[in-house]
Amino acid sequence: MFIVISKNQKNKYMNLVKRCIYGISILSLASMNVQCKGEKKTDAAETALETKATDAVSIAKTMYGKTDKGVQIDRYTLKNQKGMEVDIITFGGIISSLKVPNKAGKSEEVVLGFNSLEQYMKPNPYFGALIGRYGNRIAKGKFTLDGKQYSLAINNTPNALHGGPEGFHRVVWTAEEAKGGDTASLKLKYVAKDMEEGYPGNLTVFVTYTLNKDNALDVLYEATTDKKTIVNLTQHSYFNLSADFSKPILDHEIMIDADKLVPVAATLIPTGQLTDVTNTPFDFRKPKLVGAAIEAKDEQLKNGLGYDHCWVLNNQNKGERLVASAYHATSGRVLEVYTDQPGIQFYSGNFLDGTLPMRNGGTYAHRTGFCLETQHYPDSPNQKDFPTTVLNPGENYKTKTTFKFSVK
Repeated sequence: MFIVISKNQKNKYMNLVKRCIYGISILSLASMNVQCKGEKKTDAAETALETKATDAVSIAKTMYGKTDKGVQIDRYTLKNQKGMEVDIITFGGIISSLKVPNKAGKSEEVVLGFNSLEQYMKPNPYFGALIGRYGNRIAKGKFTLDGKQYSLAINNTPNALHGGPEGFHRVVWTAEEAKGGDTASLKLKYVAKDMEEGYPGNLTVFVTYTLNKDNALDVLYEATTDKKTIVNLTQHSYFNLSADFSKPILDHEIMIDADKLVPVAATLIPTGQLTDVTNTPFDFRKPKLVGAAIEAKDEQLKNGLGYDHCWVLNNQNKGERLVASAYHATSGRVLEVYTDQPGIQFYSGNFLDGTLPMRNGGTYAHRTGFCLETQHYPDSPNQKDFPTTVLNPGENYKTKTTFKFSVK
């Protein structure tokens, strides 16, 4: 059957068809646009976390919590096939967990930490955190660059400590890159604004954690500035290789490859001298127990309430080298520290006082963790004979430290 239509009806019909086609086209474009946006989001997510089941060392991302301002904090878990697993959160760049095997092959927790973001956000002694813009103490919170004096917040009376009360340990870092493979790496970024915590210059900082197949964790620090400033970055993990955090670390055997020490006054600020460690409780050139001489009658031990000092590392012109180690005989665990830095702060957990909660009940008691913080010497900006910590525009701050675990 045929339907006969007039010319006018035909024109109306054709116009209607055109409008329908136009409408369908618009809807199609809109659908494609939404799809493209969705694909971009997927691509971005894949760029942020590149890993697959066949990776020798994997990385996984989970949400860890939200700050009191509603900012999401993520946790990245780096894991290899030899029993080492490291958790890093974007709040403070904190190593919130680090598990390695003992000599029986059992992987256990060996760093002090908490089980919630809320606890990390409360005042604590920098458990697992990235430290900056300046690690360690600056006398009276003051230093001078090119004739101009800068004043910092006093958070360790009468000095400034570890970058200030809102230092890098309390900021939210951005995960720039996360990927697995023969190694797993997490690259974090933070831009510290000019005069943030009193320091001059906009400082762009990258810290890359890399776990390899052989139970070594690299920490690569990089920074640039647009104004003359000072920089001294470090990592503040507390270790207890026994994996029993109810026990002090006095039974750990420590080695530090250093002939000299940076002695401090009662305020823990360097005297400006460098003293020989021979025949002192600070001679760790041959491995010895932490508890062997920690209670000796010594002015430096009295000032630090134990070990809380910077050693002048040997072979500073040789780049990254073995500078320190720790050994726990019962578990068999060994920690070796490699760095290209001139100094290392050995801290024996003297200020742990039983007030901070452990992950699974109980509290962290006196000297239940130790730190080996690779760095420049304390108060370097005010000590003309110490290696410089000044960073100028156009220069690249770059340093690397490796924490390698094994058993014997």
